[in-house]
Amino acid sequence: MTTALVLLFASTLAGLATGLFFRVWSLLLVSPAIAVLAAIVLQTYDFGFWTGIPIVIGCLTACQLAYLVSAFQRHNGVLAQDDSDGAPGHDRQHGIGDENE
Repeated sequence: MTTALVLLFASTLAGLATGLFFRVWSLLLVSPAIAVLAAIVLQTYDFGFWTGIPIVIGCLTACQLAYLVSAFQRHNGVLAQDDSDGAPGHDRQHGIGDENE
């Protein structure tokens, strides 16, 4: 059971790192690598074929969900609560209208 949790955690970290630094096309390389490495690790620890399949699927799912979360955070740095108060953010300029008068 510990092996499966470690594989899920490592897959999640790989998905987070991929989402923060690379585009979606990199999942074409990362996903098969995760599946192969998870299968090798599970075979090494004497997991059977039918018990290994759900773990590998879980690893791939965790990786891709983590990718979605980190890619969303990278591209959408503004939270909904930042937009609701109407005040300009820290990178916006104040008083631009006064400069043109």
